[in-house]
Amino acid sequence: MVTVRKSVLRGIVAASLVAVAGVGLSPATASADVTPVTLVNGVLSTVGGCQTTIRELIVFCTGAETLTRRSPLLLDLNPVGTNIVVLGAGLFDDGTMRDMLIDRLQAALYLAQRYPAAPIITSGGAPKSGVTEARAMRDWLVANGVHPGRITEEGRSGSTVQNAQFTSQILADRGATGVVVVSSANHVERAMIDFRVAVAGRMLVAGVIAAT
Repeated sequence: MVTVRKSVLRGIVAASLVAVAGVGLSPATASADVTPVTLVNGVLSTVGGCQTTIRELIVFCTGAETLTRRSPLLLDLNPVGTNIVVLGAGLFDDGTMRDMLIDRLQAALYLAQRYPAAPIITSGGAPKSGVTEARAMRDWLVANGVHPGRITEEGRSGSTVQNAQFTSQILADRGATGVVVVSSANHVERAMIDFRVAVAGRMLVAGVIAAT
């Protein structure tokens, strides 16, 4: 069994190198972090089984990925068609953000600065003092230099499943080809599964973890 797994992994890495070479990406020229981890994750998200309508395959494939803070190759392949989606977390009663949510925004800001053509969606409802998570995140990003025209608010969702369902409709309406989900390390895998289920194989889904 161990030998089989090693053989599969070697095959995935080899396919990753071929795929990256085919689109002209290299560590010297790509904005993304081209490493064995991002290469394997990239292939898993495309031909590795994650882009499917079968939930069991999505769960298995997503679990095979390595969670990372590095920029995914997806953003280099199509930065205009790939949306950065940062997921909300409960606000304080006065509408201000918890440190965990600010960490997610820092990770999203890093991606936004590296890929200025990529649209951004802030996803989260649960308003406190009249402020949704989506609006609080949007305001933070704008205050930190992101053009407001890049940002779309999804302010209805109250769960990760709803984040995925409501955001996937926005993505479909604008003809997006991919999405990079940004959230906390203990949340990204579940979020990627929910997004992959929601888009039903129609677009690529990658994930980036925040510091916490």
